[in-house]
Amino acid sequence: MFIGHFALGFAAKRIVPRVSLAMLFLAAQFADILWPFFLVAGVEQVAIEPGNTAVTPLNFISYPYSHSLLTMIAWGLILAFAYEKITHTRGAFLVLSALVVSHWLLDFVTHRPDMPVYPGGARLGLGMWKSVPLTAAVESVLYAAGVWIYARTTRPKDAIGRWGFGALVLFLALIYAANLMGPPPPSVPAIYLTGVIGSVILLAWSWWVDAHRIADC
Repeated sequence: MFIGHFALGFAAKRIVPRVSLAMLFLAAQFADILWPFFLVAGVEQVAIEPGNTAVTPLNFISYPYSHSLLTMIAWGLILAFAYEKITHTRGAFLVLSALVVSHWLLDFVTHRPDMPVYPGGARLGLGMWKSVPLTAAVESVLYAAGVWIYARTTRPKDAIGRWGFGALVLFLALIYAANLMGPPPPSVPAIYLTGVIGSVILLAWSWWVDAHRIADC
């Protein structure tokens, strides 16, 4: 899943309005942010195999440390604990840790049975990626709902808060469409370089936009 993760980040602003959108995105995408670094280190593996599923050409051979349920629970607790200690923000622990774990749950729905429960353990998945129309429909509904909740929870301070937010929403939707309809990535190094650079851009953009909006709750 892609924009479904961002949908939960948008929606979580309703529960923890004092937490920046960038931090909520970081938590929701934490597994995918870690993943490129584990690929570079050689402790996780992916292969490009067009036709692996209808939605993605990637064969996730091994990602026990970034994407297993057990490690995501641990990463969630670590991230949420660090955030509260560093920022002294109370009330965000459960939401941030739940967002990290939600990544596994959403991927469990979309992936074929390749989502590990724990390193070396059973691999599960419901396989929604077998159908492009079903995947696009489910993620689009989730995304629209998340964006709507965020838009109802916050209001723009200025033009950046209004138009920057709209541009971010559109950009994520276009990236998702390109992933569905575009060609396979040219190489595995391109996957992790794109992942790292894309994460930095999206986190910076979401922080910038959110700083120009006011939470009404």
